[in-house]
Amino acid sequence: MDNAPSLPHLYHMTFDTDIAIVGGGLTGPILALALAQVGLKSTIVDVAPPPSKLAPDFDGRAYSLALATRRMVEVLGLWDTLGGHAQPILDIIVSDGRPGEGALPLYLHFDHREIEEGPLGALVEDRYLRAALTGAVGVEDRIIHLTQTRVTAQRAVPGGVELSLEDGETLRAKVLVGCDGRGSGTAMRAGLRFVGRDYDQTSLVCAVDHELPLKGVAHQMFLPEGPLAILPLPGSRSSVVWTESRSNAKAIMGLDDEDYMAVLRPRFGDFLGEIALVGKRYAYPLNLILAQDFVAKRVALVGDAAHGVHPIAGQGLNLGCRDVAALAQVLAEAKRRGEDIGSGTVLQRYARWRRFDTMLLSAMTDGINTLFSNDIPVVRAARDLGLAAVNAAPSLRRFFMREAAGLTGDLPRLLQGRAI
Repeated sequence: MDNAPSLPHLYHMTFDTDIAIVGGGLTGPILALALAQVGLKSTIVDVAPPPSKLAPDFDGRAYSLALATRRMVEVLGLWDTLGGHAQPILDIIVSDGRPGEGALPLYLHFDHREIEEGPLGALVEDRYLRAALTGAVGVEDRIIHLTQTRVTAQRAVPGGVELSLEDGETLRAKVLVGCDGRGSGTAMRAGLRFVGRDYDQTSLVCAVDHELPLKGVAHQMFLPEGPLAILPLPGSRSSVVWTESRSNAKAIMGLDDEDYMAVLRPRFGDFLGEIALVGKRYAYPLNLILAQDFVAKRVALVGDAAHGVHPIAGQGLNLGCRDVAALAQVLAEAKRRGEDIGSGTVLQRYARWRRFDTMLLSAMTDGINTLFSNDIPVVRAARDLGLAAVNAAPSLRRFFMREAAGLTGDLPRLLQGRAI
């Protein structure tokens, strides 16, 4: 960001909003709703057009909400809308396998009945989550949602930040939050740097209909090219997140639907009977990217703008929601103490809170992907024995279940199901 000018009149600047949020996908609106509960006003700057309708037809996209994330969604008043469309995740089965062979006999089974909190999470389709967020944002007086609007410049000014918009308007706020995803323009303009590496893998995402119900059981199968997740949706549908080498994925995405399914079927297996493609097909190149710092002068990064991890544990949105919960609590507490909510002292509290958890999950997903995305016999035997050993140790199983449910660590109040 540019150095702040020293013009005296700017010290008495009036602000259009408390928080300017760049990015209107998922984390941006969730953050705005959380901040509204403590009286902070947000303006969401969104390059996308307004939604044409709130619940479009099924397209196959879905999100895994960990139990802690679901608790936050409840506190924000969204679960009444979402709950009827959600599929609880009751069990998770983790196994090793090869295409055409199915899962190997050594596996890890997480049963939600082993922990007192209940289901480990829930699957919610993208169409319902976006509709719920759009509806909640639209009726909240403390949120302004600017659509089809692009930020062209940003600079710190005394006491706040100033955004130049593509239409020539200027937006002044006390804090700028980048929720604008990987390759964040907010981060780039703030001079924040990233580290990471490319996986040379691509996630293929689709949904399938199958003869037999999954009954709330999520399956994570590790194949030589990459993991395959089968995530239960309501009824007899599942969301499939299927990782292949980049070259394989490009060839597979070039196939028609029938040939695409011919490649997926031996990987998926026949344990649910016949399967058929429903909705659209998607492809997402995979890499690991992590901001060296989550904050700069008057700027904080949230979600994929701050970090991108392998989808191996389905933690992408959950990790972003942990950022939201922590930042919202830090800003709320600063407001109550009468502090400048955009000061470096306040924003560094957020950065310190989130740094370790993010680095730990990044390292964990990176390590698991490296360990399991190969077919080396010695490594394969060792990891299969590891899965079986954890499965045979109830205390270890419960620890990993609580980790998957987002219940470990220093949780912000929203993730505990408490108001901030």
